[in-house]
Amino acid sequence: MARFKKEGKKDLPEINTGSMSDIIFMFLFFFMVITNMRETNVKVKFSTPNASEIQKLEKKSLVATIYIGAPRSKNENTLPPGKVSVQLNDQTVKQENLTKDVRDFIAAEKEARNEEDKQKLTFSIKADKDVQMRYINLIKSELRTNNALKINYATGKKIYMNE
Repeated sequence: MARFKKEGKKDLPEINTGSMSDIIFMFLFFFMVITNMRETNVKVKFSTPNASEIQKLEKKSLVATIYIGAPRSKNENTLPPGKVSVQLNDQTVKQENLTKDVRDFIAAEKEARNEEDKQKLTFSIKADKDVQMRYINLIKSELRTNNALKINYATGKKIYMNE
């Protein structure tokens, strides 16, 4: 029968930390590449109305957003009587160019997607709760005319207070 003996305590070798900085920079680069930054700067003030029944969008990458509300600065284009701005991508729209710009916006958003995603593309209207419905209807009718039939209205969740 053989006996095994421990030959004294062996020290653990030191951990080599030379490549640790390489690994950290790889992680940093990886997260920088996959992170989506905000694509548009919102130039319109809006607070969405509250709703009792809301549904979350599944794929935010398939959403094109149209902002409608009061302009943040005096330099922005407005619709008469000068209190409402419509923003498509990074630009506010003049009234005389509204239908053409909305049409171009829809075409650009559809062209940026592949064939499968074009069918799932949703146009989200983020409108201020105090904006008159005629401005929203103007945009909505232009979306329908250009066969953009999936329309979403952005809302906040209604909070019920117990009395």
